[in-house]
Amino acid sequence: MSAGYDLVKGLKVTFKELFKKSVTDKYPKEFRNKPQRFHGRHVLNKYEDGMEKCIGCELCAGACPAQCIYVRGEDNPEEQPVSPGERYGFIYEINMLRCIYCGLCVEACPTEAITMTSLFEMSIGSRDEAVFDKEVLLVGESGIPNAHEEQTPLTNLNELKTADGWMRATSSNGNPDYQNTISWTGSLGVGKREPEKGQFLEEE
Repeated sequence: MSAGYDLVKGLKVTFKELFKKSVTDKYPKEFRNKPQRFHGRHVLNKYEDGMEKCIGCELCAGACPAQCIYVRGEDNPEEQPVSPGERYGFIYEINMLRCIYCGLCVEACPTEAITMTSLFEMSIGSRDEAVFDKEVLLVGESGIPNAHEEQTPLTNLNELKTADGWMRATSSNGNPDYQNTISWTGSLGVGKREPEKGQFLEEE
């Protein structure tokens, strides 16, 4: 009697949950929307005039806890300078197999050269291809990031277009006085992105 009652009670719970709306995503047929400052694949940006933002200071490499970034700067050629500073990033490499996507490189960068996109589902053919060099990381002539990843059903290349996603903070240090105040430079192809909306000043 007790076993039969428990069985009916258990089936009742099962059928009750059976007709509820599923809370899981239909992955990989459907991709969930990422937050604006999602930590994904890196991108090296350019200024709106086409000059590279990276000045080869190597601060990102020094801040990286996984030691996956290698940067070597060189003096800018006087005839055709690559960046507005005295130096530019001659070599820039990120070993994506070692990267932990912490974003400390973005925080360390004084020129907003390196930012993180929403793309994190990357597919490569070999370990050598996991070392993304400047040719891969630097945006193209139109400001659109290069798609180095292999085309797979799990790779949504549209997520590369959020190259400045990290920079759209609501306010400085949580101070609502800076609400909707843009404090970063524009990027090639997108100009100045609008800040996130969130905090508001309290009305007195």
